[in-house]
Amino acid sequence: MGSGGGVATRLRGAAQPASATMIAMAATLRRLTLAPPLLIDRTPLAPMLVVGPGPMSNNSFRAGMTSDGRRPRRCHVKAHLCLLVVAGALSAALAGCARGPLPLVFPEVEIGDPSFAPTFEAYTAAPIRWGNRVDLLLNGEQIFPAQLEAIRSAQSTFTYAQYFYETGPPARALVKAMSERCRAGVRGHVLVDGIGSLGMPAELRDSLTEAGCEVASFHPVEVPTIGEINNRNHRRILVVDGRIGFTGSSGASSKWMGNGRREGYWRQTDVRIEGHAVTDLQAAFVENWLETTGKALGGPAYFPRQERRGEVRAQVLRSSPGRGSLTMYTMYLFSISSARRSIYLTNPYFVPDETIRDALLSARARGVRVVLLLPGAIDHELVVAASSAGFGRLLDAGVEIFEYQAGLLHAKTMTIDGAWAMVGSANMDNRSLALNDEISLIAYDREIAERLEKVFEDDLTHARPTDPQSWRARSLWRRFLEFLTVPVRSQL
Repeated sequence: MGSGGGVATRLRGAAQPASATMIAMAATLRRLTLAPPLLIDRTPLAPMLVVGPGPMSNNSFRAGMTSDGRRPRRCHVKAHLCLLVVAGALSAALAGCARGPLPLVFPEVEIGDPSFAPTFEAYTAAPIRWGNRVDLLLNGEQIFPAQLEAIRSAQSTFTYAQYFYETGPPARALVKAMSERCRAGVRGHVLVDGIGSLGMPAELRDSLTEAGCEVASFHPVEVPTIGEINNRNHRRILVVDGRIGFTGSSGASSKWMGNGRREGYWRQTDVRIEGHAVTDLQAAFVENWLETTGKALGGPAYFPRQERRGEVRAQVLRSSPGRGSLTMYTMYLFSISSARRSIYLTNPYFVPDETIRDALLSARARGVRVVLLLPGAIDHELVVAASSAGFGRLLDAGVEIFEYQAGLLHAKTMTIDGAWAMVGSANMDNRSLALNDEISLIAYDREIAERLEKVFEDDLTHARPTDPQSWRARSLWRRFLEFLTVPVRSQL
């Protein structure tokens, strides 16, 4: 269909043009940062709950805001159960005061329509670049060797951003390679998240700084940055000499070693990129580096003139509370609404809001095959409960849900109609879509999409299907956990 039609999807809050919405939401989120929730990006901290003095909407993009715009009070509790009980009571008391949903209308543009790419480009405010080479990297056995090879080849610069850095062979190998290049005169910049990388040993940081690498922490847990504790840099970025780039959602940890088929090890998909899209990957790093250190990186050593390296059209999407958190949300909603044949989604933290769930249901109503690959085991039981609580309507509509059994699923990928592919860092939850700095690579390429679909199909052979009957027969304990997560689901 042409772009004149539209698919109405509910979104709580006013529907504005994309750029205006991004600017307004960015300012709001910067001013009204949430208090630390039960989990900060799956990292246990002192449990806290945001309790507003007035009516609150359950829309993920108004989290932490009261209807009159005042800053919410922060209410400490001593135990998770107390937190959830109090939250449940408040949620019930305020439920009748929530504002009603307003429609958000997406153009009915199929992926294969020539107008899809420029329309998607306009709504995500990210340029589509031609002439790229994109390689899929599966699990630590492919990811770490490729990253190490690129770092060891560095001649002028490398930039590296990591949310999750701890100890183990991969972490030490990366530090060793980066240190060697810095000693050789290469300018190296390493940015780790102040919470996600709390497990990074001091000796590894010291090795980098002693070698001449610059190391910084994004929003560390300190008094000057405590107001931004909920904004984490969840991006994974490596750029070497401004020409070779990597992104995805892997961490520098022994958890990612191996092939993702064994218990205790994580199943992962990342990408290696060459070509014009690397410029945008570098841009994502330097904006975080500038925010963290006050230093601007630039010049040909960081942004060289790019050459054509392949035939893939690629787009780097980046989101941040300070620069438009609707980017990833828009990406998911727009692509799902555009599907006509298939949606294959892999995501480890699947806690969508009602709007995204309705978009998936609308896709099924159009006859689209929707298949979700989710983790069978996960590192946080509450997230599993929050995710499974919403399976009922999806299963009844014919959405196929599989739970991965071999290792822990951590990949974030999606393909639409065998022609559009996404690999990135964003989970399908409020934290990734509204609070974190995130990054994703989009490939407008049938070959990449088909390869990613083959990986998806292979993963399904290691997964267990969930049907409506088994879901309704789940244990009373699981149902109880699901009930407890209702008032805090937007914080998971």
